[in-house]
Amino acid sequence: MTQRVELAAVMDRLAIDALITDYAVTVDDGDWDAYRRLFAPGGRADYRSAGGIEGAAADVAAWLTETLRMFSMRQHLIVNRRLEFGTLDQDTGDTARVLADYVNPMAFAADGTHAAAGADGPDGAAQGTPEPDFVCGGRYSFGLLRTHGGWRLSEVVVTEKWRRITPHPG
Repeated sequence: MTQRVELAAVMDRLAIDALITDYAVTVDDGDWDAYRRLFAPGGRADYRSAGGIEGAAADVAAWLTETLRMFSMRQHLIVNRRLEFGTLDQDTGDTARVLADYVNPMAFAADGTHAAAGADGPDGAAQGTPEPDFVCGGRYSFGLLRTHGGWRLSEVVVTEKWRRITPHPG
């Protein structure tokens, strides 16, 4: 491999890592417009193993908008990322697949209607955020496609492996 090819591979890895991080942040922050922009045209997501839906990114974003209102706090931690480049139209490196584990602590809203997670303190720290009472974990499979606008998600598949719900005393 030449230095130029090696540098391009490193740059692609960094861009893909940033895309996966952006995915977690947009879901946690409830920024559904940004979520849609992470996907390539025709991109799809499949949350069925976690009790959700499968469909076009825009449809899934609409579903997430409503479904995640029940959580006042959410934080996706995406770890153990394994990246493999693929081939598209005989051009190596235009597709990629990332397998990554996740842990997702969330807190049910007291009234069930909290619209979004987020920071509200002067230093960016959440004020009065409850402890997580819903925690799940599993594996993501991200399909990625190089586009004129950079790397985008072509597919997101969630495979939930476990969940724990802590009942409120009462």
